Amino acid sequence: MSTPEHIILTSHPPGEGGKASPINWGVSDPAERGPIIGTVTDTATRNTIGTHSGSYSVYLAASVAAGRLDPEFTPDLHNTSPVVGIGPYPQWSEPGKIVSLDPFGHMITEYFSEQLAAGINIRPTIAVTQARLSMLELHQAIALGRLKADGKVLMESGDVHVTKVAVDPVWHLPGMAKRLDCDTSTLRHALFTYTGGMYPELVTRNDLEVFLPPIGGVSAYIFGDPTTLSDKSVPLACRVHDECNGSDVFGSDICTCRPYLTHGIELCVEMAQQGGNGLVVYNRKEGRALGEVTKFLVYNARKRQVEGDNAAKYFERTECVAGVQDARFQELMPDIFHWLGVQRLDRFASASDMKHDALFSQGIEIGERLDLPEELIPEDAQVEMEAKKAAGYFTQDTVLDTDALKNIKGRELL
Repeated sequence: MSTPEHIILTSHPPGEGGKASPINWGVSDPAERGPIIGTVTDTATRNTIGTHSGSYSVYLAASVAAGRLDPEFTPDLHNTSPVVGIGPYPQWSEPGKIVSLDPFGHMITEYFSEQLAAGINIRPTIAVTQARLSMLELHQAIALGRLKADGKVLMESGDVHVTKVAVDPVWHLPGMAKRLDCDTSTLRHALFTYTGGMYPELVTRNDLEVFLPPIGGVSAYIFGDPTTLSDKSVPLACRVHDECNGSDVFGSDICTCRPYLTHGIELCVEMAQQGGNGLVVYNRKEGRALGEVTKFLVYNARKRQVEGDNAAKYFERTECVAGVQDARFQELMPDIFHWLGVQRLDRFASASDMKHDALFSQGIEIGERLDLPEELIPEDAQVEMEAKKAAGYFTQDTVLDTDALKNIKGRELL
């Protein structure tokens, strides 16, 4: 790629001839709401801060620099539409219900066909497809008789039929600020300052209220009929899961993440087989959104304590390294439920009160809450489990006192 002759700054509005369409967030009519346009090749049509593809936008920029991607490329979206219809639902336009994703992001070829035909570079921020899951734990559940193949949800092969959804973040800054209980200017200033000034428009373009942050998004795996998720008469089992690469992918036993995930999936399969639905929401928030490097540093700090890795100091060590125990902002998590039209969870596989309270505060009813069965907890993860119970996480078991917590210890480093 040759060096450009000049750089076009987006920190101030375009001059004469600017034709960016406004975004009327929360309006039920997509034509009136307007498209989300994060193109960097036609700055006059941009109506957002940031650009599409979330965290992968940085790789795409590097691909342009390396000469592997044409900066003027526009995707051919033929045959990419959702495999099943989602919405619209009343929550899409209810004030404050959705602030971190674009409810129309999966249907741009339908809602904004005229703008696309005119050459405006609009990108989907949500994709909906189908797949089959094949997981060792599900095969084990079949072998142990906990699950039985039905040929519809669970195949004889042990594979599970699912509809899966990928969502890139789209933040409505005024709505985000209200959800996080701060004012919009404070949020804008912090996002600008503590990303190293990455997006000047946050502080120079108050006319732009939508931000496409370079962070991971959300995946939703639906077991059963996605079109009935909004029907409260159809029972729904759910697991809300935050990314843990070490456990989810590699099976690390210092935490309960993969056991919780697979247990939640099993509950979802059961519910779908019984005529209901299952939903697993998977958030890209590694290490409580503090990152995997921070998480591994905490592991080392825990293991190297004089008194060993113990449940009494589980949360303290995280805060000593990261400065905060948790940065996941579960307040934002219910948005995917509103997008799916969900109003009630009949079985909720989560001990987290933060997740429970975030959903409940957004008007989503929660029926039965489920513990992780004791036999699924890895030995080295007992530290985590007992510490969380003592901190007030949901449990039906006995909660240990401080002295007893000191005796719950994990393995030493080799």
